[in-house]
Amino acid sequence: MSLRTLSDIKLSLGKSETELIKLAEKKLGAKPKYFAIKKKSLDARNKSDIKFVYTIAFSAEEQPKRQREIETIPEYKRPEKPVLIVGSGPAGLFCALRLIERGIKPLVIERGASVEERERDIQTFIQTTMLNTQSNVQFGEGGAGTFSDGKLNTQTHSPLNQEVLETFVRFGAPEEILWLNKPHIGSDNLKKVVKNMREYIIANGGEVRFHTQLTDITIEKGEIKSVTLNGGEKTEPSALVLAIGHSARDTFETLRTRGVKMTAKDFAVGVRIEHLQKDIGFAQYGAAHTLLPAADYKLVSHASERAAFTFCMCPGGIVMPATSEECGVVTNGMSNYARNERNANAALIAQVRKTEFGKDIEKDPLAGVEFQRTIERAAYRVGGGTYAAPVQRVGDFLRDRTSDTFGEVKPTYAAGTVFADIRAVLPDFITSALKGAITDMDKRLHGFANPDALLTAAETRTSSPVRIERGDDLQSVSAKGIFPCGEGAGYAGGITSSAADGLRVADAVYARFLG
Repeated sequence: MSLRTLSDIKLSLGKSETELIKLAEKKLGAKPKYFAIKKKSLDARNKSDIKFVYTIAFSAEEQPKRQREIETIPEYKRPEKPVLIVGSGPAGLFCALRLIERGIKPLVIERGASVEERERDIQTFIQTTMLNTQSNVQFGEGGAGTFSDGKLNTQTHSPLNQEVLETFVRFGAPEEILWLNKPHIGSDNLKKVVKNMREYIIANGGEVRFHTQLTDITIEKGEIKSVTLNGGEKTEPSALVLAIGHSARDTFETLRTRGVKMTAKDFAVGVRIEHLQKDIGFAQYGAAHTLLPAADYKLVSHASERAAFTFCMCPGGIVMPATSEECGVVTNGMSNYARNERNANAALIAQVRKTEFGKDIEKDPLAGVEFQRTIERAAYRVGGGTYAAPVQRVGDFLRDRTSDTFGEVKPTYAAGTVFADIRAVLPDFITSALKGAITDMDKRLHGFANPDALLTAAETRTSSPVRIERGDDLQSVSAKGIFPCGEGAGYAGGITSSAADGLRVADAVYARFLG
């Protein structure tokens, strides 16, 4: 069947995508029986002539519906003991889905709650400051990414990335993520998608248990022997997948105690910065921004010797209270699919090298955890000890003075805010880097240094502070049968790469049972 593809097709703003079908019809000399958009991006280099750029595919013949190629599963020894997956974020869920395809019915445990209950727990915290340390923005079904923007673009080039996108669509994500240059699902859609994944896992013989935490492990002769759940229940898994997320600090401590090799790794800390979304739109697209989707940005600065950059930018979003420990303040960004809130926000962070944690990282691979915790507790104290977040206008931050009033940008952090000097929260080397970055980034995104833009502290959970070392077979170098997986284990950075690592680890688990 002859399928034709055309790339670099440009449509001016206001032009209907039906023009693409007309182009295909002209090329074929007949009405296409098959037509699909394969890629869509925005070219805004010339603000007076912004265009959408497409790649399309079409044919004069009907195309068969694409189906995933059904693999022939080799003979394998079906495990008598359960494959235990710890964590139901993207890595854990995709690992479970792949194992079910291989004929293995996993047990997925999650210390937090289902996405429905978890949402209620978060709202309770916002309204009453009663924190559930097991069910919050960091812990619960779907992982930390469920209460983010749901970005699916990634800097990794894994061949599994396309499968990840197709799987999300299969479970209810908008189909456009398959062709958009910067795909996102939105927090509202992600909640539905992860629930659909859970129901599929259960319907196909897997088990999902909430409020169930891994509290200990036993290793014998270099191999996983048993695990303890919720401090008492013991089980002997045939394989243990650690898809635990980057905030599972108590689990990291348990692993260290039991001799599982981990190493400290670099990460970044800083603040959330908020602007009016309309100002970001105008800076990116000019007057045409009202005709376009909510504008985003991604900025890097080398104005000082320490790299600073924006991360997890949420157009039309809000700043979320994201602590998982008592007496700490942590921020995160979230957008729904429509991205229609008044403000834009992004993490504005600077690099922290593992040699700067203030401890011997060879003796203490969890030194980065304590570095994060020190900042979070400082933010709690400076915020008044009520989970309110310290805030400062950019203009005041650059002049080292505490703000006393808001300008045009009002905070979206719903657990309350307190005017404070951010220098009382972050180390000097971080605030210095952020100051240089703000003025430097303003050169590329006019208005980034707007004096009324707002900084909210503290942004600390940008990535895992440790790596659980694994070998080429994806098993822990300390114990066979343990499979570190995803972002928390130090092998991914975002939803798509975490999901892809879940698929990769599932294949490694399956390979363990081949004859």
